[in-house]
Amino acid sequence: MDNKHLVDLLGTELPLIQAPMAGVQDSALTIAVSKAGGLGSLPCGMLGIDDIVNEITEIKRATSKPYNLNFFCHSLPDFDTSRQSQWQTLLKPYFSELGMNCLSSPQGATRVPFNHNIADVIEPFQPEIISFHFGLPGDDLLSRVKSWSSKILSSATTVHEAQWLESRGVDGIIAQGFEAGGHRGMFLTDDLSTQVGTLALVSQIANTVRVPVIAAGGIADNKSVQAALTLGATAVQVGTAYLLCDEAKTSQLHRTALKDSHVRPTAVTNLFTGRPARGIVNRVMKKLGAMNTTAPAFPYASIEMAQLRKLAEGRGIDDFSPLWSGQNTTGCKEISASELTRQLMSGITV
Repeated sequence: MDNKHLVDLLGTELPLIQAPMAGVQDSALTIAVSKAGGLGSLPCGMLGIDDIVNEITEIKRATSKPYNLNFFCHSLPDFDTSRQSQWQTLLKPYFSELGMNCLSSPQGATRVPFNHNIADVIEPFQPEIISFHFGLPGDDLLSRVKSWSSKILSSATTVHEAQWLESRGVDGIIAQGFEAGGHRGMFLTDDLSTQVGTLALVSQIANTVRVPVIAAGGIADNKSVQAALTLGATAVQVGTAYLLCDEAKTSQLHRTALKDSHVRPTAVTNLFTGRPARGIVNRVMKKLGAMNTTAPAFPYASIEMAQLRKLAEGRGIDDFSPLWSGQNTTGCKEISASELTRQLMSGITV
C-alpha cells in the first residue's frame, strides 16, 4: 500500500501522525497538527472520563479534520502488597531526603486500560481513528470499536507483534523502533533484546504484513521522514520533535533537559511506571539502574514515584521526573506545531 492510500485511509492531507504523549500535551497540540494536515492525537490513558469528553469536545469545536484517540489496553494486575512494600523500602532514603512519608494505595495508579465505560462516552463522537498501546483490547471491546467504523491502529515492536495485530484486523500498524521515546508498546514479550531500531523494524514489518505500516522512533526531520517512506512505511509517527512546540504542555524542567540532551543520554527504564519506557537519564535512573527488578508491575510503580516527582519538581529538581524522550532530539524546536509539521513534510510527495 502506498502513501496515498494511507492518506485516504486516515482522511489526512499528510502521511504524518503526531504521537500521543500522555502528561505533556492536551487537545491544543492535537488540534494544531490536525489543522496543519497531519493526524493530531489525543492521549487518553491518563485522563478521567469527564476529561476525555471535554477534550474531544474541544477538538470538535476547533476543527472538522480527523483526529486520533489513543488508549492503553494493558491487563491491570492485582496490587501486590509485598512487592509494593519492597519498592517503598528501596525508595525510603529519597522520601527521607525530601522530608516526607510515603503514601501508597492501588488508587494512586492513574493509568487505566480501555474499557466499556470509556467506550460509552466516546461512542457518540464516532471517532475516525482510535489507536492502542500494549496490544489490543478484548474481542468484545474491539468489535464494539469496529462497529463505529473507526479505523484501528496499534503499536508493534517486533514482526511477531505485527503479525498478531494484522490477524486481529487492525487497519494500520505503528512500527515502534527502539529509538522511540516513552513507553515501549511491546506486549507479546518483556524481553528487551527483541527490540530493534526503527528502520530495521519498518523494513521487516513492511515485508511481512499487508496493512499499512507507520514508522515511529528517531524521526526528527524531512530526511528521516523520507528514509522511513523509502523503506516501506506508508506514514510516520513523530513525538519527541513536538515536545518543545508552543502547544505542548511539556514542563520547564523537561524542556531544559531536552535542550541539554547532547550531554544527557536517554535510556529505557521501568522505574517510573513498571513498564519499559525511554527517557532522559536522571539521578534516580543512575542510582537505582534504569531497569530494576524491584519495581512493581505497571502501573503501580508510579504510585511512589509520582510522589517523589511532585516533591522534587516543586523544588526545581528533575531527579524523579519521567523525562520521556526519543534518542533523536535534533528535531525539537520552539516553534508552533503547525510550522514543525510543515517542516517535517517539506519536499515529501505522496
